[in-house]
Amino acid sequence: MSDYTPRAVSEENPITETPAPEAPAAEVAAEVDPLEAAKAEISKLRDQLLRTAADFDNFRKRSRRELADMEKRAREDLLKELLPVFDNLERATAHAETATDVKALSDGIGLVKRQFLDTLSKIGVERIKAQGVPFDPAFHEAVQQFETDEHPPGTVIHEVQAGYIQGEKLVRPAIVVVAKAKPN
Repeated sequence: MSDYTPRAVSEENPITETPAPEAPAAEVAAEVDPLEAAKAEISKLRDQLLRTAADFDNFRKRSRRELADMEKRAREDLLKELLPVFDNLERATAHAETATDVKALSDGIGLVKRQFLDTLSKIGVERIKAQGVPFDPAFHEAVQQFETDEHPPGTVIHEVQAGYIQGEKLVRPAIVVVAKAKPN
């Protein structure tokens, strides 16, 4: 049974509508103006976009700063590797001014050259093999062709200037003279 008890209608007690119980939350949400909801969503997305753009700008600035710092450290490290070679070259030059023994001077300069090549090797720079190998335009730059029967055509017969690579990257091509067949 129900707890409802009818009331008597009279002038003192007119029938009035009683307020309806509160609607469930889903019905209230449906009553929200869709235009207002869309505006709120746009505002929320705009804020997110602005934050993301600011974060990206900060990331870009930080990346540039870190890259510049890395380049600076790399130059400093390279300089630290090369300075001892330069110091020895200065000593050899100073000694050359008063040296009477040409053989000792030549040996000293040879040691400095070897130290320099070892330093280049430490930092990953290698000399390109040129003399006696087939000409390769990826590693060699020909400045002259020389007619000869002593070497097969297309073979490097003289290195004018050494070339270097670092890893797989060409630092400088070797400048070479290439053999050419003599005309018959």
